[in-house]
Amino acid sequence: MKTQVKSVARMFKKHLAGFLSMLFIVFVSIGFISGLGTAADQLRTSLSKYYASQNVSDFILKSRSQSGFSEEDIQKIKGILPDADIESGVSLDVKVAEKGSVRLNFVDFDNITVNLFDIIEGNAPSSEEILAESSDEVIEKISVGDTFTLNFYEVFAQVSQQNGESLDEQTASLLKLLPEKHLKVSGIVQSPLNFVLSGDPSFNNPQDTVMPDTTVGVKDMDLLFAVYYIPKSVIPTYRDILSFIPDDMNGPVLKNTDIYIAVKDRTLFKCFSKEYLEKMNVLKAEIKQAVPNCEVITLEDNYSFKSLSSYSDKLSVIGFVIMAAFLLVTMLVVFSSMTRLLDEERPQIACLVTLGYSPAQILFKYLLFALTATAIGGFGAHFLSIGISNLVYTVFGASYVMPPVTPYVAPVFYFIVLAVIVLGTLFVTAIAGAKMTCGTPTDLLRPKTPRAGKKVFLEKFRSLWKRIPFKYKSTFRNLFRYLNRFLMSVISIAFSTGLVLAGLALLDLCIYHLTGTAAIVGISVIIILFAGLLTAVVIYTLTNISISERNREIATLMVLGYGDREVTGYIYREIYINSAIGIVFGFPVGALLSKLLYDTIGLGTVGGISWFMWLSAPLVVILFTFLVTLILNRKILSVDMNKSLKAIE
Repeated sequence: MKTQVKSVARMFKKHLAGFLSMLFIVFVSIGFISGLGTAADQLRTSLSKYYASQNVSDFILKSRSQSGFSEEDIQKIKGILPDADIESGVSLDVKVAEKGSVRLNFVDFDNITVNLFDIIEGNAPSSEEILAESSDEVIEKISVGDTFTLNFYEVFAQVSQQNGESLDEQTASLLKLLPEKHLKVSGIVQSPLNFVLSGDPSFNNPQDTVMPDTTVGVKDMDLLFAVYYIPKSVIPTYRDILSFIPDDMNGPVLKNTDIYIAVKDRTLFKCFSKEYLEKMNVLKAEIKQAVPNCEVITLEDNYSFKSLSSYSDKLSVIGFVIMAAFLLVTMLVVFSSMTRLLDEERPQIACLVTLGYSPAQILFKYLLFALTATAIGGFGAHFLSIGISNLVYTVFGASYVMPPVTPYVAPVFYFIVLAVIVLGTLFVTAIAGAKMTCGTPTDLLRPKTPRAGKKVFLEKFRSLWKRIPFKYKSTFRNLFRYLNRFLMSVISIAFSTGLVLAGLALLDLCIYHLTGTAAIVGISVIIILFAGLLTAVVIYTLTNISISERNREIATLMVLGYGDREVTGYIYREIYINSAIGIVFGFPVGALLSKLLYDTIGLGTVGGISWFMWLSAPLVVILFTFLVTLILNRKILSVDMNKSLKAIE
């Protein structure tokens, strides 16, 4: 074992570039894929904890009667849910001059237990003060210190009109005697029922709730410009107007229009789990049977919760779709790297065979080498994964007032991806080494026979072939001389191009078709960047292998007096031709990945992708290819002519 470990240590030094290439591509692949998956888990966990901490209502009951909910109705609900937190309240949408409507929520601030809002600015209200809900660019900005004038005659008149009735003359006259109340905004609150920034499809109107992938709110959403929370104590009765009104006379008291219900088991939610939805549907049916004259609105009708939960599910599926492409590219690069490493290790393998080591013992050395690179890359990828998941969570802040982020999420997705990559790496390494470790020492000690040059298809057109300069003839022949590497390069670049195109397709859907949110824009940009980075790693690794295999050819060109540009062009021409062919095949791959992503989010078609996005994908790949050629320029020109020409080939 010590001998094997020492041998592996020498391999690290000799094949450091290949080791680092494998390490880095594993780092990028696992980090990116698991980052998306972890972000999905983080969204679900944070949303579930927010639901529990704010005691968000599972049901909101809206009365269909002018008389509102009676105490008997509330007792019926308590009979169905004896352990639930149940609160009654009043909420009205009232038109204010020509501006539009404001939503008035009359609240008992001292006894609130359901839908606990956070005061994000200012202070709790006193008897003559109110709170305003946080607003964005859709809703008119409300500040601490602003005043709101409440005219009870107008409020009651509108309520009566909405119920298809009108105030009697006596009531109207009495209400007109009440002075207007000027209520001061003491604080700004964040409601747990509305934390989306693109407008609030009202939970009061579930039939108007839109799909969670658009930025369009409910009909006439722009008319709702403020939401206020007002103490219940300001609601007047006749006794507030005239002291001689008989006690048994019904006054224009605002009855309870709403009931908020939070079930006892806060762990059942788990982001709309199957168990939660089944139980809520059963309870909804029981509530409607007990209190038929009401509208029962579930948390599933709430846009903020439903849309953010929906995005977490989409992120998980996107992670699995992207994982397939990244995994294939990673395995191809690892296979190429290990094949090249084993070719260079032929004499060492022959010595080990001669010393009596079994094929399994010899192969263990290379499996350990590959496993070490994968393990180190995978370990670093865990921290990259955390960074990406936090970045995605931050990106969602452009569309939502995000719940407090959960500091720790079980890295289930990370371990799944790590296991897949490790097993895949060991598998392709075993395939690459199986044939060689079973060879005889005599065969292994002989220099590997160089691949014979082959005629290419263009040579059949002799008139055309004669006009092609010699350096390009050499390039075309070399492409097909190393057919395996050519195919791996093309396939890898094709999938990298496809990933770039898929990211651009998502970006196009959001920006130019206006059917997404800023969160999806951020995710698409992340996909494009990492797909481009994957392209760079692939091209760097495969080109680095090509340079190592052809040191002798490069040295020969230098000895013959070729200039730096001509020497580097000998390698670069092949890189760009491989990239061009990979890009061509990348279009159908990108179309397939885009379709999978569109099907996942339920929006968009491949045919609807803007034409310039199809052109942008190859430009991104070419840009990263160019950056790789700049990095490798020094490596090509620093080839040792004497050492390369003396080497046995």
